[in-house]
Amino acid sequence: MSERPRNDDPDPTAPEPNGSPEPSDTFDELVEAETNRDPDLAVIEAGSRTLRAQAGPPQGDAVPARPADPEVDRALREVEAELAGRWGETKLDPSVERIVALLDILGAPHRAYPSIHITGTNGKTSTARMIEALLGAFELRTGRYTSPHVQSVTERISLDGAPISAERFIETYRDIAPYVEMVDSRQEYRLSFFEVLTAMAYAAFADAPVDVAVVEVGMGGTWDATNVIDGDVAVITPISLDHTDRLGETPEQIAGEKSGIIKKDATVVLAQQPVDAAAVMLKRAVEVDATVAREGMEFGVLSREVAVGGQMLTLRGLGGEYPEVFLPLYGAHQAHNAAVALAAVEAFFGVGSDHARTLDIDTIRSAFAAVSSPGRMEVVRRSPTVVLDAAHNPAGAQAAAEAVTEAFGFSRLVGVVGTSEGKDVRGVLEAFEPIFAEVVVTRNSSERAMDADDLAAIAVEVFGAERVQVEPRLDDALEAAITLAEEEGEFSGAGVLVTGSVITVGEARLLLGRG
Repeated sequence: MSERPRNDDPDPTAPEPNGSPEPSDTFDELVEAETNRDPDLAVIEAGSRTLRAQAGPPQGDAVPARPADPEVDRALREVEAELAGRWGETKLDPSVERIVALLDILGAPHRAYPSIHITGTNGKTSTARMIEALLGAFELRTGRYTSPHVQSVTERISLDGAPISAERFIETYRDIAPYVEMVDSRQEYRLSFFEVLTAMAYAAFADAPVDVAVVEVGMGGTWDATNVIDGDVAVITPISLDHTDRLGETPEQIAGEKSGIIKKDATVVLAQQPVDAAAVMLKRAVEVDATVAREGMEFGVLSREVAVGGQMLTLRGLGGEYPEVFLPLYGAHQAHNAAVALAAVEAFFGVGSDHARTLDIDTIRSAFAAVSSPGRMEVVRRSPTVVLDAAHNPAGAQAAAEAVTEAFGFSRLVGVVGTSEGKDVRGVLEAFEPIFAEVVVTRNSSERAMDADDLAAIAVEVFGAERVQVEPRLDDALEAAITLAEEEGEFSGAGVLVTGSVITVGEARLLLGRG
């Protein structure tokens, strides 16, 4: 395995020529203005070590097309079919017993490199991609494992900022397949789709080899298949209600499950959270003697301005300020994801504990400027403008609604919504109601997709019948929405937002000629 930077390598924590910036008054004001703080948290925080600042490579498209070689495409389809024959990601047995058994047989590939582990409800994939970009800019080989995929299952496993090739994906699967069958024969339940993919990712990272793995939890934390690693840094993105049938019906209950990724002596990078969720996380940190860095306290977003193609940020990291950082993603939520990602990378390099200085600002700027996050406020067409966003719960929908309003200022916005069964569909539609002039409800090709007529019934209650159109086929829905947007004329400033599900967004992306 490659080593971290040696003593004679450029130090990523080296200060800028003018020295480390002083803490800003703005950040002090940000701390003072923090709201919804529970006084009881002070008792919890007294038992934990908080990580306080001492003041003192471009990525390619993440959505690959089908293989051009017919034989490779055939082989990939065979692997996809074999994986699809296993338990899907929505059928779960809360245990890591099977994945542990498989990794033991494979020689514990997940122990071959340090890792950054990410959980939360929203923002995990975008944050993972930002962390990956930052680490890569400091010349570390990265492996990234995220889910779900937008278009191709190969997206889930990335090396050095790009999805592994179809050939490598096939080879990795074939390499571990005999051992998968061996574990299957010994367990009450066969390994699931997600468990096999997780083992593939860990094996591919060890084979590369990578310097650091950036791993996104599939669902929850404690019993998630990824939770066999002991992340040096545990990242908790904002927690809200989702998967309530499996994780709990309150942020506090969900946080209890997600806090399982916090391991002994790790550093926890905690995004802004509901108070009850934060309390659970801090208690867990106390129990395992983890160090905590909290957004709004130890790090945060000092300022943000809308810019052409994204936004310009000033971030407060664990070691100081990082001004004039351009992020080519839209929305306040992505600015907060950037702050979390920066703090995670600083923590990985020891900034704020071992080092009291900032990372190289030019490297940070170039890394953030190269970030992409397909399917997250992604523009895929102009005249009219069509934006894709994978929001699938009320919190994500609210963030998307605020982002599209701020960044685009459409004179009229038409929504295309296709959701999955079991989601808070009413909450999603209510978040979009103020910004959609009309909504076209549809369904994607997944077996889990909500029936278009059932979705329409809820949409009529939220929007009124005159603002709802039903098109069961996604291609027809896209055409209908674009036609509605074009009714105001070429220069009217109307747009289309496609949302409701990662699967809906991925299929729309293909239909609109991307990937």
